Amino acid sequence: MPNLPDVVLWSIPAFLLLTVVEIVSYRIHPDEDAEGYETKDAATSIGMGLGSLLFDAFWKIPIVAIYAAIYEFTPFRVPVLWWTIPLMLLAQDFFYYWSHRGHHVIRILWACHVVHHSSRKFNLSTALRQPWTSLTSWPFYVPMIALGVHPAAVAFCSSVSLVYQFWIHTERIGTLPRPVEFVFNTPSHHRVHHASQGGYLDRNFGGILIVWDRLFGSFTPETERPVYGLTKNISTYNPLRVATHEYVAIARDLRAAASWRERAGRVLRGPGWQPKDTGPGAADTAPAAPASATAAERAA
Repeated sequence: MPNLPDVVLWSIPAFLLLTVVEIVSYRIHPDEDAEGYETKDAATSIGMGLGSLLFDAFWKIPIVAIYAAIYEFTPFRVPVLWWTIPLMLLAQDFFYYWSHRGHHVIRILWACHVVHHSSRKFNLSTALRQPWTSLTSWPFYVPMIALGVHPAAVAFCSSVSLVYQFWIHTERIGTLPRPVEFVFNTPSHHRVHHASQGGYLDRNFGGILIVWDRLFGSFTPETERPVYGLTKNISTYNPLRVATHEYVAIARDLRAAASWRERAGRVLRGPGWQPKDTGPGAADTAPAAPASATAAERAA
């Protein structure tokens, strides 16, 4: 297994430099239609990013152990060669799409991912606002390990995807040429993903490619100006509260739940799911609504 670089760590200086460049660009050329930067918000995003590096190092221990066990028992082996790496990146991007989509429609997963959507600004610092509980994505990549992709290669592909997605968190780039917009995830597509208004909710889940959204019916083009953040925004810049606020909300709902069926719904249904009858003895629960409908009722 050849040594593959940790592209995220190598890219941190570029992340910081480009963020500074974007801040300066707003000072030199303000844009009334763009959110720009707010000091406390940007500081929180950067703090969340630095914290995620520390927590990810801890979460990697059990994940690597599970992946190593699966890789040891599978009879398949995919060599890391110049022509297999693009195929691995394609596979990782496919599974990332389903991981990302799952993190929007299953509340316990959303509790992790909501951190990234909690800023009401959309700029390069927002890309750094990463969760501290990233123990929820690993099951989605088990098929790659089971098919013989080395765990280090999966980690490399995930790092490439994360680095790619940094530059799409900006309002300073409009729409790109049509072939690019059709195939790749772009700032325009990702602005839709971070928007909190009706028709934009739970759309454009792609990482590097937007073709998965086109294939699986979750694509929406940018037409009206996005309003960023959550449908019920949080009002804190405390990194610990940003990282845990949805888990706290889930715990509160579980304490108030009237049945085990409702408790299961509070954890496994969509973020906006509500039981039909919230009174004592409630047994029946409402059917799961489509992603866009549940998100409309999201509470931070």
